[in-house]
Amino acid sequence: MLFLLSLLKLTLCLIVVSSEFIWKHHNNEELPLVLEEVHEKCPNITRVYALTEPSVRNIPLYVIEFSTTPGFHQPYKPEVKYVGNIHGNEVLGRELLLGLAHYLCDKYLDHDRHIKNLIENSRIHLLPAMNPDGWQLATDTGGNDYLIGRNNNHSIDLNRNFPDLDAITFEFERQGINHNNHLLKDVTRLAAPLEPETRAVMRWIMSVPFVLSAAMHGGDLVANYPYDESRSGAPVSEYSASPDDDTFRELAMTYASAHADMASVARRGCHTTNSDESATYNFGKQGGVTNGAAWYSLKGGMQDFNYLATNAFEITLELGCEKYPAASKLANEWERNREALVAYLWKAHIGIKGIVNDDSGFIQNAIISVVNITGPVPRPIRHDVTTGAYGDYYRLLTPGHYEVTASHPGYFPVSRVVTVPHYQQYALVLNFRLEPTTSWFDDETVFGLYPHGLRDGQPRIYKRSLYEKVANSMLEHKNTKH
Repeated sequence: MLFLLSLLKLTLCLIVVSSEFIWKHHNNEELPLVLEEVHEKCPNITRVYALTEPSVRNIPLYVIEFSTTPGFHQPYKPEVKYVGNIHGNEVLGRELLLGLAHYLCDKYLDHDRHIKNLIENSRIHLLPAMNPDGWQLATDTGGNDYLIGRNNNHSIDLNRNFPDLDAITFEFERQGINHNNHLLKDVTRLAAPLEPETRAVMRWIMSVPFVLSAAMHGGDLVANYPYDESRSGAPVSEYSASPDDDTFRELAMTYASAHADMASVARRGCHTTNSDESATYNFGKQGGVTNGAAWYSLKGGMQDFNYLATNAFEITLELGCEKYPAASKLANEWERNREALVAYLWKAHIGIKGIVNDDSGFIQNAIISVVNITGPVPRPIRHDVTTGAYGDYYRLLTPGHYEVTASHPGYFPVSRVVTVPHYQQYALVLNFRLEPTTSWFDDETVFGLYPHGLRDGQPRIYKRSLYEKVANSMLEHKNTKH
């Protein structure tokens, strides 16, 4: 009996030790074990899953999700993601996301109010390694080369392999066409075949209604925001602003300012070989952020694809000068990035959110358009977002005054004015109920000379739905699968 008790104590000790995260470079076999370990500690708020396609070498692309209803989308709860190791030899993001998974679980179990609120009001997805094949090659060759392992096993740069939607939106701009979102349907040809890792991520971001995202890289220290591609084709130094330039800059500044020294003007620039730093640049001098094309232009990047194909706002995080830092430096890098990683997740809760419905239920694919009316001249933000399966939308905005319009073919549009305050903890809720154009009575015997019910203050008359109670109950239902 004493032997059994001793064995039980030893087993429990081993379990406790194994649940403590060890800062090291986890290989492709260890990575899913770390995620499963987190899931075992926090089974009620996590789910581990793999994307629809593995890598070229048949390694699954694993994701861990945090939410109070794992596997299910809930209205009013924005979805956010981090993607690491896009370039296989840029490895810090991979380890930071494994550490973040442990951190979120541990803090939730410790009843940390800040983390509990974040998980209870968001759905967070962490993909530590998009390019496990490149990681393997970089690791096998010592992790010291600036290029070896960057690409996938077909020698393709995954961050140049997404459909080039920038070219489409720039051509629309030249033609005066006001169409700047959900552009995937406008693709007529691809510059190159899509890699399996690219296809898997594309399916993922097209199927989950992400609101906010960050892609993790290495080689410099800066938060990069859209557009990554220049309008003129210039290779460098051309600021290429998106319609949401103010919002993207705030998102990037959030990470940079919460990082230990990303925004520091006093730090040294990357790749300095001697005391003369004239050949290098410290992005801290501009707040630790940069517009992508103002740094250098690239086509087919994942960042801009998110923004132009879906509702997701993505920035790119360059996490440090070293692409493959030594294992001994990882714990310190975690301390340098921890506050920034959490602060950025909270940015999914800025601006406004809500549900669009009619008398019979939710309206999917309703269009949410925004005009900034803060200054003396109204400025339309020419990038719309759309509602999801449950009629819910999330519109990231900086503080100010806005006119917001919800519209859908077959319905009368509805506009409302809203003020987005400073220091938001949660997005303002702005719901819309639309009236179908077919619900109006056009019989002149009812309205006399005013068949449309608006002239001379005539009230709108429309058909009442029998399903209003059903729609309201669906809004409150917590276990509806996305």
